[in-house]
Amino acid sequence: MNKKLMAAVVLSALSVGASAVHAQDLNSLIKAAKQEGELTTIALPHDWCGYGDLLAGFKAKYGIKVNELNPDAGSGDEVEAIKANKGNKGPQAPDVIDVGLSFGPQAKEAGLIQPYKVSTWNSIPAEVKDKDGYWYGDYYGVLAFEVNTDIIKKVPADWADLLKPEYKNAVALAGDPRTANQAIMGVYAAGLSQAGGNPAKAADAGLKFFSQLNKNGNFVPVIGKAASLAQGTTPIIVRWDYNALADRDTLKGNPKVAVVVPKSGVVAGVYVQAISAYAPHPNAAKLWMEYLYSDEGQLGWLKGYCHPSRFNDLAARKKVPADLLAKLPAAANYKKAVFPTLEQQEVYKAVITKQWDSVVGSNVK
Repeated sequence: MNKKLMAAVVLSALSVGASAVHAQDLNSLIKAAKQEGELTTIALPHDWCGYGDLLAGFKAKYGIKVNELNPDAGSGDEVEAIKANKGNKGPQAPDVIDVGLSFGPQAKEAGLIQPYKVSTWNSIPAEVKDKDGYWYGDYYGVLAFEVNTDIIKKVPADWADLLKPEYKNAVALAGDPRTANQAIMGVYAAGLSQAGGNPAKAADAGLKFFSQLNKNGNFVPVIGKAASLAQGTTPIIVRWDYNALADRDTLKGNPKVAVVVPKSGVVAGVYVQAISAYAPHPNAAKLWMEYLYSDEGQLGWLKGYCHPSRFNDLAARKKVPADLLAKLPAAANYKKAVFPTLEQQEVYKAVITKQWDSVVGSNVK
């Protein structure tokens, strides 16, 4: 399944049962969305996957106000925000969510999201979308080390290196491992490395790894961001490669940033989009999805170093500018990438979120 999923995301595959939005229908959708006049998003930092430009592009194209909730929220927080605002038609109720792959099926089962198939549905790989259109893969990346090389002179090459004394008070996750998908997968990736690639042992091994990291005084219980990296509070952050690469560009050498894909435990994560079942602005939400899954939107994610789900379709039609392809990391970095199945994600997510406090005992804020 892992290899099939990886191939599907990278190479793309066609699915069946697409629903096309024709020009007339799209015009009707645009009109209805403009009447609603607003879209509420959540957990979309402007430096994540090019979202800053994507949000600006959507507003400029359609003249719809975007209300942005809690940019630093994790996937679990997004789902909870839908639950907490079921009857709320005000600005605190998210219309759309962008969450880790495992959260999509969970939200569907809980009745928290509604189906919608974008007009480009056929070119989204079948392995990363719900056949009924409740959720669909948007982009993926791999977990990497983002390193402030002005402070860290010897850059770590693999997970085991992070335990060394030279990295005291240096290592942070980019989220709370009790709620944030990125942090949960960071713990899993460390464990996969420690367990010699055995997914059945990775969750427990990851918790033990971070427990040792904490005991060694190397773990910093702060959510790592570009600012904390630059300030030296968290000179090493475990985060998605696309976030790290975006930070490198934003910081412009002050400080110097190295982005390292570890030698082992290379874990890829697929994120998915969905529309809240209680969306106050359902038409604006659907239009947002149409925008994100258009060529324009997909290239917007790619500019933010995120591999979009329709990447192969774009490449086949020669829609990806050569200069953009040249800025992406070398393909060799991704040869060992492992795409955990949904079943594996359910297991390790439960173990890590429930046992973090008892095994690691570090309150990440």
